[in-house]
Amino acid sequence: MVPYSWSFWGAVVEHAELQSEALRRLGCEAKTIMGNDPPGQFTRALHPRHGRDGPPPPDVIPIGRSVIVPANGSLPNIILSPRSFFRVREAIEQEQFDLLHLHEPMTPTPCVAALATYTGPMVGTFHASGNLGWMRIAKRTWGFLADRLDRRIAVSEMARFSANRWLPGAYEIVPNGVLIPAAADPGGRANRIVFAGRHEQRKGLHVLLRAWPDIRRRTGADLHVIGADPLRVRLLMRRLGVSEDGVTVLGFLDQDAFTAELLAARALVAPSLGGESFGMVLTRPLACATPVVASDIPGYRDVMTPETSVSFPPGDVGALTNAVVDLLADEPRRQAMGAAGRALMQQRYAWDAIARRLVEIYEAAAA
Repeated sequence: MVPYSWSFWGAVVEHAELQSEALRRLGCEAKTIMGNDPPGQFTRALHPRHGRDGPPPPDVIPIGRSVIVPANGSLPNIILSPRSFFRVREAIEQEQFDLLHLHEPMTPTPCVAALATYTGPMVGTFHASGNLGWMRIAKRTWGFLADRLDRRIAVSEMARFSANRWLPGAYEIVPNGVLIPAAADPGGRANRIVFAGRHEQRKGLHVLLRAWPDIRRRTGADLHVIGADPLRVRLLMRRLGVSEDGVTVLGFLDQDAFTAELLAARALVAPSLGGESFGMVLTRPLACATPVVASDIPGYRDVMTPETSVSFPPGDVGALTNAVVDLLADEPRRQAMGAAGRALMQQRYAWDAIARRLVEIYEAAAA
């Protein structure tokens, strides 16, 4: 179960979908209970960002619309409709699940409804890191329901630390898995870098845009901005006084198109300022043999290695500029880092291995 909407991408949604696919490859039957915002005028009013059109796949059990709720420096889509509580209960009764896996268990309403109504074994994965001020309300009102979790998982040490602050207990670290393409050649790339993420202050797009004119002048590279709303990006560039020369704003891309962009780029830049529990935005390019230039923040250190990535102090425009310029100027080094990154992802974050580990946790919880 995930608390977010299928129609709009997010790290937790992507994680849950890939997890379900990996579990099916092991012979497990997996379904996902989550929100769904059908295309139409009402959805466009509630969600100005671009989402996914069309009905959800057969394995998704939709339970209602979502709304944007500011939380932890981000804008997730949360299902808050009281009706969703009864839809969750109905889905649980009809499907007769052997076990529930809750992503962000304290998030209303799907996960809280499951904790309140399901009597079988439950596993919870905690993704978020940071202060998590919203947990102050959650702990006081429905925090006691966390005792119903049979096993607790955190996607990183940062996520464990943040969750344990509010809900002390034993947490097992199981990282997010990554979609690894069948083939990825680190060479033969376009003279292009990529930014992937929503236009949120903590993602640091403004830092990259301030560095962009100098990067463009010194390297001649292009920049593709993926995931952020095109209108908001252009307004930000105008406010910063940054020319659109060499910048292509692509907005939301589906999985295949996003993978194709990463396979064609020479590097991904992740200038986040903080609030990242796990460097999922780094694992995707590394799996595509694309090295990363990323802020030196706790959530990224679990993923980055000197052989695969270049770090710089968060918010430091000059350091970011030099890191990108130096990497693009040394093609043998860049290709070696890309190959090392792909090998690292296959070793640590391949979904099949993570799914086998999850099955072991499920069996222990069920026992």
